[in-house]
Amino acid sequence: MNNLSKDITGILDKKLYSELEPQINSLLEPKLPLISNLVNFIALLKERFDKISWIGYYFLKENTLFLGPFQGKVACTTIRLGEGVCGKVALKKELIVVENVHEFEGHTACDAGSNSEIVLPLIYEDRVLGILDIDSYNMAAFSEIDSKYLTDFLSILTAKLDFSKFNFS
Repeated sequence: MNNLSKDITGILDKKLYSELEPQINSLLEPKLPLISNLVNFIALLKERFDKISWIGYYFLKENTLFLGPFQGKVACTTIRLGEGVCGKVALKKELIVVENVHEFEGHTACDAGSNSEIVLPLIYEDRVLGILDIDSYNMAAFSEIDSKYLTDFLSILTAKLDFSKFNFS
C-alpha cells in the first residue's frame, strides 16, 4: 500500500471510529448480562470494518487463554500464556500490532488466510481478564489509529460494564 492509500485509509478509519463511539456508548447496557454486551461490541466492529476477517475474545484462566465469543471462522480454542501474539499481549498487558503475521516469531495460525492482526489486553482494575484479538486478510491492516480508538473503546467497555464478578470457567 502506498503512502497516499495509507493516508486515505487512515482518514476513513478515523471518521468511522468517531462515528462508532456514540454507538458503542448507547449499545452497552450495564443491566444486561455481560456476555450480551461483549458479543454486541465485537459484532458492531465486525459489521462496520470490512478489513476485519475475525474478531473475538480469549479469556485468561490460570496460564491459558480460552476462546470466548467471536465472529469469523472457527478458531483455536486455547493459547498458552506468553505464546503467540495473544499470549504475549496477555502476559505483558500491552497492545501489539502485527503488520505481517507470517513474520511474527511464534505466531499461532488459526486461520491460514490471516495476514495481519491487532491484539489488545482486556484489563479490569489492573487484572488481565483476557484479550481482544482482531485479524485481517489484508497486510498491515491496522495502524496507530486503530490502536488508539480500540484502546479507547475497551476503556469504555470496562468502565460501563461490571467485570468485578467476572469468572471465566
